[in-house]
This record gives sequence, structure tokens and C-alpha cells, in this order.
Amino acid sequence: MSDHVITRMRVHIVSIPAKAVHSHGSGDVSGINAVLCELGTASGLTGWGEASPWPVFTGTVEGNAAALHVHLRPHVVGQDPRLVEPIMAQAGRVLVGHPEAKAALETALLDLTGQISGLAIAELLGGRHRSQIPLSFSVANPDFDADMEDVAALWDDGVRIFKLKTGFADHAFDLMRLERLRARFGDEIRLRIDYNQGLSAHDAIRQIRDLEAFRPEFVEQPVKMHERAALAEITRAVAVPIMADESVFNVREAQEGAAARIARIFSLKIAKSGGLRRCMEIAAIARAAGIEVYGGCMFETSIAHMAGAHLMAAIPDLTLGCEFYMSSYYAAADIAHTAFPVSGGHVHVPDAPGLGTAPDPDALARYRTALMSEGEV
Repeated sequence: MSDHVITRMRVHIVSIPAKAVHSHGSGDVSGINAVLCELGTASGLTGWGEASPWPVFTGTVEGNAAALHVHLRPHVVGQDPRLVEPIMAQAGRVLVGHPEAKAALETALLDLTGQISGLAIAELLGGRHRSQIPLSFSVANPDFDADMEDVAALWDDGVRIFKLKTGFADHAFDLMRLERLRARFGDEIRLRIDYNQGLSAHDAIRQIRDLEAFRPEFVEQPVKMHERAALAEITRAVAVPIMADESVFNVREAQEGAAARIARIFSLKIAKSGGLRRCMEIAAIARAAGIEVYGGCMFETSIAHMAGAHLMAAIPDLTLGCEFYMSSYYAAADIAHTAFPVSGGHVHVPDAPGLGTAPDPDALARYRTALMSEGEV
């Protein structure tokens, strides 16, 4: 038996309040509710991963916690963590869906594998193409005056990319916000738009064309996730690039979406796709089809953010940056022992072995609402 055999699996549910409510086309969010997967080995190492679901998007905290604790635990404890693909293949056989739980498990396995091998997760994914990634912040507060204050503070921190969440109020409100941002910050600000499925397909083209005067870099997921034919028609009809998020969860949907040209950009999210390596496969499909990719996120702590940073470092041709801003600028607190590495408007990817971060025990205890564990082997 390996010295590094997994001897324990603990599942932590955490709840962290946000500094402000964020509104989206598919609902409001006022905090971070996530599941942390902790794996310990006989050699004394600990690996961490995060499931960060959103009920209107991917799933629930309760469902993913149960997936890890009840259904995946028997196939993980007693295994060598370096057997990442065999363990994840087994996870796929015994449990349908629950991509966030599988992403958390895979991240924890890669964290341990990196610590054992002395390699950062970015190196385990094939090697880093960059050590820093431009950061985007989502403008989503229904109180836009408060949002403008936040944007100004982030501007002073060096952030230049801002994505407006649209579709939760009327069209005039969306146009007003774009006009004020462009007027105040000029051509230096990089604007993006995300409807989170908030537009009606029959009216989407007209409304998106109204936005083009403000020179957004892309418009994300204007229509419902299942309206892929409509999304393809919108992509062909408007000048601004369309990005698919909810319409591309997995490798099969990426392949079909690329063939149908439903979008010019795919949003990569570890949680929705079931792990970092599945995201690498989606990125490869996009690259072969001439489709750009982007580093999206869920409502995450810095544990999931760090996994995303390693993924984005390993993507060969990333040009649009990432939105791993939650733990730095959205959450009222974080649970990591060190601050997520954001400065100068960029995420800086660590080169420490494995994930490069872990929860602070005191902070974890403070924000934990449940703990699921069994006897160690």
C-alpha cells in the first residue's frame, strides 16, 4: 500500500455573507454557500477542493455534500490520490450529474498529487502559459450608485475589466449603466455584458444591437440554456461576440455547440463541467473550432478560485482574462490562510506544490455550518 493512501474524507459546508446583493437575469445572490472536500493521507498530507453550486444554475449545496459524503466516499478512501483519472472515472460510473462535487474531488486529488510530486496544479495540467491573468469584476448591484463607488475603488486597484449583469431590470437601466461607465472611464475601461439567460429569444437581437454603441467585448448567455438554436441565430445576427455559458456545461455540449456555431466564446467553469481536466478538453474543442474561452466562476471562496487560476494558467491561448474576484471584492470574508493573490488588476498564479492554498482552521470553523465525516482507515 502507498504511503500516501487516502485515509480520510471530510465534507465541510460553509456559508459566507457578501458585501452586497448581486442581481442576475436568473436570480439574486447575497452570499457564498459552498462545499469543501478535505482529503487526508497516511503520510500526513491534506488536499482541498470546492464545490460551489448555484441552485438555478448547476445544483445545490445539500445535493453536492451528500454526493461526496455518501456516494463518492467509498470509492475514494483507501485509494492512492495520484490515480486521479481512475478515481474520477469511477466517480462518473457511480454517480450521474453533480459536476460540482466531482470538481471538488478532482481538485483535492490534484492538490495531493501536486504536493507529492512537488508540482503546482498548473504543471500537472501540462504547464503554465502565464503567471498572471487579467481580472474582471461583475457589476451587479441593483443600487448602481453603490456599484459606481465599487468600480471606482477597483479602478484605483488596477482593475480595468468590468462585466455588467443585465436582464434583471429593464433595458433602459442597462443602457444607463453602460453610458455612465463609458462616460466616466472612457476608452480605457473594458466592458462586457452578461444576461444570465435573462432575455426573451424573440427580442434579444434588437436589445443587443442597442448595446453595441458602448463597444462591449462580448455579450454572455442572452437566452435560456436550452435555446441553443436561438443562440446560434443571435451569434450570426449581431456584431458583438456572443459567449455561451449555461449552454455549454460538458464536453459533449461543447462539441455540439462548436459544430452549430452557437457562440464565438465559451465560458470555462470548473464547477459546471466536473473538473479542471474536463475544462481542458472543452478548451481544446473550442480552440480547434476557432472559439475563444474565458475564465468564469461561480459564487466561490478562494479555494475554488485558486483551482480556476491554475486552469487559466494552463490554457494555451487565453486572451479574455478571468473573473475570480469573489474572495477579494465580493465576500465579506474568506476562509483561506492567505489572501487570494490579486494585485494590479491581475490574478497571480502561485508556483507552490499542489493548489497553493488551504483553509485557515479558525476561519473554516467560523463559517462552517455542517461537517460530515466518518472514521479514518
